[in-house]
Amino acid sequence: MQRRIKLAALLLMCSVPLSGDVVASDTVSVLIWDEQQPEQKQGYGGKFLGETIAESLRTRPGLQIRSVSMKDARQGMSAEILDQTDVLIVWSHIRVRDQDDVLIEGVVKRVLEGKLALVALHSAHWHKAFVRLMQERAKADAEQNLTADLRGKVRWQLSNESPYGRAVTIDTPLTPAVQITDDGQYQLILPQCVFPFWRPDGAASHVTTVQPEHPIAAGLPAKWDVAHTEMYGEPHHIPEPDQVIFEERWDKGEYFRSGCLWTVGRGRVFYFRPGHETFPVYQQKEPLQVLENAARWLATQSVEE
Repeated sequence: MQRRIKLAALLLMCSVPLSGDVVASDTVSVLIWDEQQPEQKQGYGGKFLGETIAESLRTRPGLQIRSVSMKDARQGMSAEILDQTDVLIVWSHIRVRDQDDVLIEGVVKRVLEGKLALVALHSAHWHKAFVRLMQERAKADAEQNLTADLRGKVRWQLSNESPYGRAVTIDTPLTPAVQITDDGQYQLILPQCVFPFWRPDGAASHVTTVQPEHPIAAGLPAKWDVAHTEMYGEPHHIPEPDQVIFEERWDKGEYFRSGCLWTVGRGRVFYFRPGHETFPVYQQKEPLQVLENAARWLATQSVEE
């Protein structure tokens, strides 16, 4: 289904920020994909994280919610399901390599065509769909940064196509990066989609809503805390976001761009950082409000040709 800006829905969301009062002009179909780590049940009262998010979002008008996991047929991402979905929210952690590449390319194709939007949560920085879309954005950025006479002529050598499970340090050169080899070949080092610091101690993070006027931030205070979460610390090896909507800081000094938005092809990708499999981040009202807002707004977006 081809998505276009629905002015009435945007006006409603921006003028009435409280989740219980927002009424969308059309039903938004949201697919929540969860790896379903057993550890999640420690933090979510015996339920999986994706199930918890789904239960909350189902209470909000105008959202049609479906919750799936890797154990479902076609890993929950069949063409039939994706064709009925406006926004795909993904959570993954330790089973990234088990994600079916063919199914992932179905997600990537639909996002690039503007038929689907992707929301990646926390450790889904290494979900294959997020990585592939960051790779596509890195390719587009590299091409755009060429001079006009080189655009379309350069044949890129690509490296780092499988970044999963490889850490970086503070001294690791940032990716994505463009290099010209000694023999004049153009090389694009694709984004590593990871960061040098993390700390799963459950310390509170302090979130700043840096773009309060953005619909994804509707109803969120200027500053708010996530009571218990894992820390991620910059630099995050990703293409430069089009917009950073939320930033996070910790009392020990770490910082992260925690709500990042990109246009990729004709579609949109949003990364939201707060989370951890054993801390009940998605029982807290503010992160759930972000997901509701993101689902409503992303479903209205598609880049015109």
